[in-house]
Amino acid sequence: MSERSIKQKVVRAAGWQVFRRGAKMLPFGGTVVAIALVGSDIRQKGVVRGVINSGIDAIPVVGLVKNGIELVRGDFLADKDEAEKKNGKRK
Repeated sequence: MSERSIKQKVVRAAGWQVFRRGAKMLPFGGTVVAIALVGSDIRQKGVVRGVINSGIDAIPVVGLVKNGIELVRGDFLADKDEAEKKNGKRK
């Protein structure tokens, strides 16, 4: 029985170490994803808005907070079509 509890302790400690390492990498993983999606943002929002949006997303903690708020509120920077409609311009 004591052998099993030692195994459980080792597994728990190893799991905790993996979790901590993963949590530390998460914000920077988000940065890599944001950089990879710059082209998509530019196509959807235009050059200026797309670069600004991707730049904010690439900042580790700020991008995480921004995306969390956008899940509830919607985009801070409108896509091209929405911005054109808002400004009275149509295709």
